[in-house]
Amino acid sequence: MGAVSRLRAGRLRPVELGRAGEKAAAELLRSRGYEVIGAGFLARRGELDLVCRRGNALVIVEVKTRASDAFGTPLEAVGARKRRTLRDAAAEYRALAEWRGPIRYAVVGLMVKPAGGFDADLVEDPFD
Repeated sequence: MGAVSRLRAGRLRPVELGRAGEKAAAELLRSRGYEVIGAGFLARRGELDLVCRRGNALVIVEVKTRASDAFGTPLEAVGARKRRTLRDAAAEYRALAEWRGPIRYAVVGLMVKPAGGFDADLVEDPFD
């Protein structure tokens, strides 16, 4: 059984759900003019889900995927601690990639639809 059919059946493990969400988020971002240049960058202080380019900026994208809103919406899951982690990991990425341009942030919140697939929300510059 493929990930999409398990998604409809509600039987994805959390890791599989996260991977399916990151793939869906990458597709959404590409459709909106982002160039996805990396995924799953592991830094000392956290992970960057997606690293994109848009115009002259590097965009660090946090992806939050939920099967239900029982514990809050995906976007509510990005609090102050996660913001600090993203900024620290982005600083490490900047140094390793020798990136000199601006860095922006975005959050993609994905909620599983009953019929399969996702409802997606893209929030650009959520920390400003």
